Amino acid sequence: MVGMFASAKVGSARADGFTTALMGRSLLAVLALLLAGPALAQSNKTLRAVMHSDLKILDPVWTTAYIVRNHGYMIYDTLFALDAKLQPQPQMVDSWTVSDDKLVWTFKLRDGLKWQDGAPVTTADVLPSIKRWTDKDTLGGLLAKSTKEMKAVDDRTFEIVLKEPFGLMLKALAKPASVPLFIMPKRVAETPLSQQISDTTGSGPFIFKKDEWKPGEKVVYGRNPDYKPRAEPPSGLAGGKVAKLNRVEWVSIPDTQTAINALESGEIDMIEAPAHDLLPVLEKDKNVDIIIPDALGSTYIFRFNWKQPPFNDVRYRRAAALTLNQEDFLRAVIGDPRYYKKCKAMFSCGGPLETSAGMDGMFESRFEESKKLLKELGYDGTPIVLLQSTDLAVLTNLAPVAKTLLERGGFKVDMQSMDWQTLVGRRAKKVPVTEGGWNIAMTATTAVLLLDPVNNHYAEASGDRAQFGWPLDPEIEKLRAAFIRESDPKKQVEIAEKVQTRIISEGVTIPLGQFLQPMARRKNVTGNIPSPVTVFWNIEKK
Repeated sequence: MVGMFASAKVGSARADGFTTALMGRSLLAVLALLLAGPALAQSNKTLRAVMHSDLKILDPVWTTAYIVRNHGYMIYDTLFALDAKLQPQPQMVDSWTVSDDKLVWTFKLRDGLKWQDGAPVTTADVLPSIKRWTDKDTLGGLLAKSTKEMKAVDDRTFEIVLKEPFGLMLKALAKPASVPLFIMPKRVAETPLSQQISDTTGSGPFIFKKDEWKPGEKVVYGRNPDYKPRAEPPSGLAGGKVAKLNRVEWVSIPDTQTAINALESGEIDMIEAPAHDLLPVLEKDKNVDIIIPDALGSTYIFRFNWKQPPFNDVRYRRAAALTLNQEDFLRAVIGDPRYYKKCKAMFSCGGPLETSAGMDGMFESRFEESKKLLKELGYDGTPIVLLQSTDLAVLTNLAPVAKTLLERGGFKVDMQSMDWQTLVGRRAKKVPVTEGGWNIAMTATTAVLLLDPVNNHYAEASGDRAQFGWPLDPEIEKLRAAFIRESDPKKQVEIAEKVQTRIISEGVTIPLGQFLQPMARRKNVTGNIPSPVTVFWNIEKK
């Protein structure tokens, strides 16, 4: 800069006003470039993303909502995690051993684990975290039933002592949703399950900026400078979680077209779940990439509320099931056949336990049979309350299709519309419909969670412990327990067929087809890890 200034002076014998002004502008331009350098570099360390939903709940154990699970993966860590091949790998755990009788599992935490407040992570934190998780999660609950005791050996070593062998131990500790085993500080993990946590201290790769959180506007995370990634390369949800971004902002843009415009203009960097009908627009933009992070896809789920009439009666559940077909739902919501397929399998099409057992005659919209059954039952025309999510493109059209089909089958339907987070809170209520309850709710879940009768939390029929709808069927629970004990793959298939047949017969869960959810990102964003969960480590912005 000095050289430029000197040559300007020497090159002009008469430093008139024009020359002086030119010199001033040159100096300002150079200064602007020098000052902009750090700012530009900093902007490249900030990623702005539109997620599938707004974050209003902070407790990833209290709710099964995926946006809260995604929030959990930002700020917490897990003992184990599934890699790209869906195999459990150690995450917070350094090493582990199993006794010869398979009853004593000993785990040692890896060195360098810290809470964001600087305190070390110890087994005193791990044990109550496991306890709170097993009180909520389906698979965790089965583990709890098989557990005699959990105890700390020292600050970094703990034991799980079983009453009987539990062959799904590592898969349970590594499960990615709907309730992953996030490790929280002892004071937080001891929060009663009926109460939501408010302390968001974590030990994961990012820190939640609670002071910048504005529900309905944005959620902000900063890189955790004290997080020590594993040395292995990232694979699925396992391996090294290297935060290459200094700041991640989840920006709320409810209108899908507005979000698309913001992505194309560069105001945001990524849309987690763009509406399928707008993908052709994005595919034409040379500055945008369309990727599919989860090749297994997701499944639409239809659930009855077993606690409230009329669906506390299996005959009404069967009448409603007769009205449904998968094609209408998939066309209305996804539209593009490249991204969906009909699937008569509770444990996912393409999965190791795919079967059509119990599915004969399903998804054929047999309206006259439904009307006949309702007449025999003496249905009095009381409207059934159907919940609709209005702010998630991948869910919004499900309820209108269900309403049409059910009404053609003889039901009267009161479709009540609300944003997704309100729906999540509403569906957790077990009160009568007249007091804010509900009869039917629908959602989508990743196929990786549905691959067997135990991991599939929509296969659980344990009553109040089960997912929303709270189905209760002892026969299903006996079969699921048998699946845990069975090591013969052929016999596992037989059990899975029996579970699926019973699920469909009793109206526990109705699968409405599978679909892929593409992600859209600016071309200067790279590093998204193929995974059933949207994570932000390893991502770079150039």
